[in-house]
Amino acid sequence: MTTEFTSLNLRDELMQAITELGYSTPTPIQAGMIPLMLTGADVVGQAQTGTGKTAAFALPILHNFQKQKNPQALILAPTRELALQVANSMIEYGKHLHVRALAVYGGQPYGPQISSLKRGVDIVVGTPGRLNDLLERKVLDLSGIKTVVLDEADEMLNMGFVEEVEKILATTPAERQTALFSATMPQRIRKLADRFMRDPQTVAVKRSALTALAIEQRYYLIHESDKTNALTRLFEIEPIKSALIFARTRAETATLANELVVRGIPAEAIHGDLDQRARERVLGRFRANQLKVLVATDVAARGLDIDDISHVFNFHLPDDAEVYIHRIGRTGRAGKSGVAITLLSPRERRRMREVEALTKQQVTKMELPTVGDIHRHRENQVIETMKVWLGRGRFKRELEMVQELITAGHDPLNIAAAAIKIARADEKQRPIDEIGEVKTDFKRKDEGREWKEERGKKFEGRGESGRGGRQPHGGASQRQRGDTSHEEGMVRLKVNKGKSSGIRPSDIVGTIAFHANIPGYTIGKIRIEDKFTLVDVPEDLVEQVLTHNGNYRLGKEKLTLVKAK
Repeated sequence: MTTEFTSLNLRDELMQAITELGYSTPTPIQAGMIPLMLTGADVVGQAQTGTGKTAAFALPILHNFQKQKNPQALILAPTRELALQVANSMIEYGKHLHVRALAVYGGQPYGPQISSLKRGVDIVVGTPGRLNDLLERKVLDLSGIKTVVLDEADEMLNMGFVEEVEKILATTPAERQTALFSATMPQRIRKLADRFMRDPQTVAVKRSALTALAIEQRYYLIHESDKTNALTRLFEIEPIKSALIFARTRAETATLANELVVRGIPAEAIHGDLDQRARERVLGRFRANQLKVLVATDVAARGLDIDDISHVFNFHLPDDAEVYIHRIGRTGRAGKSGVAITLLSPRERRRMREVEALTKQQVTKMELPTVGDIHRHRENQVIETMKVWLGRGRFKRELEMVQELITAGHDPLNIAAAAIKIARADEKQRPIDEIGEVKTDFKRKDEGREWKEERGKKFEGRGESGRGGRQPHGGASQRQRGDTSHEEGMVRLKVNKGKSSGIRPSDIVGTIAFHANIPGYTIGKIRIEDKFTLVDVPEDLVEQVLTHNGNYRLGKEKLTLVKAK
C-alpha cells in the first residue's frame, strides 16, 4: 500500500508547501521517519544522499514549530554545502509558517551570522566548527532547542568532528529529541547513538540496485606508483565528457589535479579548504565545459549539484564498500548510462571483493590501453577529423596554398602527408608513460612491499617540471640559469619561497592556476632554488597573474610573485 502525504496529518501550512512543490507521495525514508519523529522519539535513519532524508526530519520539526525567543531546532552538517542546502529546504518547506532558518559555517565573516542570530532565528543549521565558535562567543543560545539532527553523521566522524559534536550536544537540553542520519552505520556511529540518544528507533532504507545496473563498472589492476600514468592513458581512449575523480585526502586532490593539468588535461580540485565563492567558480567552469575533470574527496563531493557526469574514477577504493556505491551513483543519472572505473592496486583487491559482495555485481577486470592502442586511436582521430573537414569543404584559402605548392613542384600526396604531420605535432607534447606489469600470482609479501613503497612515493620524485622529468613546453633543461625566460612569448616571475619552504612544482602550478584563473598547462618552466622559485608564464597572462598577488598561498604562508630582474 502506498502512503500519501495527506495520511501523515501534517499541519495545513506544510501541506500547502508540499503541494506547491509537486510532492504527493513520500519516499521510503520519509514514510518511515516522519510518523516516528512526530511522536517525539529519538530516531536513527540509514539512507543515502538523494533519498529525501532532509524532508524526513524537516517536516516533523516544522509541524511542531512555535514562535519562541531562541532557536528551537539545531541541525549539524559536515559541510557548508549541506548546511546551505538544508537551511534552504527548511525555508522552502516552512514558507507559509514564516520560519527563519540560518546556515552558519566557516570561511565566511562572523558579522552577518551574528547579526542574524541577534535579530532572532528559529532553526540553526551549521557545521560543528563554526557552531562551537559562536557558542564560545556567547552569541548562540541553545537552551531552547527541542530537536537536534545530526545529518550525515558518518561524514562528520570521518572529518574528525566527534569532539566538536559532543561539545555542542552538551549545551542543548537533556530532554531534547535527537535524530541521527547516516548513509553507513559503522560501529562508531552506533556508539554515538548509544551515548547521546534514548532508545532510538531505527529506519533503514535498503539501497536500490537500479542505479548500479545502469553503470558500467570496471577496474584496472596496476601498481600504486603507476596510477597517474594509467589515468592519463584512459583519458586518451575513453569518450569522457566530464569526469569526477575521487581521491583520499585534500592534499591528494590538489596534487593529482595539478598532475593532470601539467599533462594537458583540464582539471581542478574540490576540497574543504576552498571557500564558497572559490568552490562556485570551479563548479561554474565545470558546468560551462571549461573544465573536464573535478578531483574531490568524498566529503567535498557531498552536495555537488552536477548531473551530467559521464565517468567516475576511484583513484583509490574507499575503506567502506558502501561509500563506493555513493561514488559511482554520481554517474548514470537522469536515464543516461555511466562508467565507473577503479584503479586497483594489488593490496586493494580484498576491498574490491567486498564491493562486489555488497552490490551483488561483478566488476569487470580490464587491461589498460597499450602504447600501440593509443597511437592507433590518435591516428583514427586525425582521420575522422579530416573526413569531417573534407565533408564540409570550407578550405578555399588552404586549397589555394596547396595549388601553390603543386605549382612549385611538390607531389600532392607529400603535401597531404606533411599537413597531417603538422596537425599531429602536439602529440609529441603528450608522451605515453610506461606502466609496470602486475603479476597475477602476486604474493602477500609483495603486497606488503608495495604498500611500503607507496607511502614514500606518492607524487614525489617528479623532477623539476612536476612531470617525471619531462618538460611542460619541451625544450631546454629546467636547470638553466638566468632570470630571463629562454622561451619565446614567456615572462619569468620570481616567487618568494623555495626548497627550504618545501615548495614543489605542483604547488606553483596549482596555486597560480587556481587563483589567477588560468589553465595550469599554460605555465612554463619552473626552477626551484633554496630561497626562491622562478616560473615562466605566458606574456599575455602576466598582468592577470600579478593582479592576484596576495591570494597565493602554500598552507598558511603567503606567496608573492614579481617579475624577475
